[in-house]
Amino acid sequence: MSATAGQADGVRSLADRLGIESGMVVMEIGYDDDVDEDLRDLLMDRVGDFVDEDTDEVVDTVLLWWRDGDGDLVDTLVDALSPLADNGVVWLLTPSITPYWNIHRGVKDFTFEVLI
Repeated sequence: MSATAGQADGVRSLADRLGIESGMVVMEIGYDDDVDEDLRDLLMDRVGDFVDEDTDEVVDTVLLWWRDGDGDLVDTLVDALSPLADNGVVWLLTPSITPYWNIHRGVKDFTFEVLI
C-alpha cells in the first residue's frame, strides 16, 4: 500500500506516527546491519540522508538503534541531547523478540512511551 493510499484510508504511516516530516534533520546513532532497513528507507525517503553523530548541525530527531551490550545507554542518551533542537525528539529503537524493533519516544525531559 502506498503512503497516499494509507492516508486516504485514515491510516498514518510510521513516519507520520514518529513525527518525521520533509525538511527535518535526522541524526542516526547505532546503525548496523541488523537495523530495520524498511523503516530507514521510509524515513530517508521523507527527509533524505541522515546526519551522523559527528555533525555540528542542530537536529530535529535522533534515531538511536540500541542493543544489549552497546555500552552505557544513559551516556549515549545524554550525548544525543547535545545537538537536539529544543523541541526535538529522541527515538530509542531496541530489538524485540519479534522481527520488528521496539520504538520508544523521549524528549528532553526524558519521558518515554512505547509505540507499538
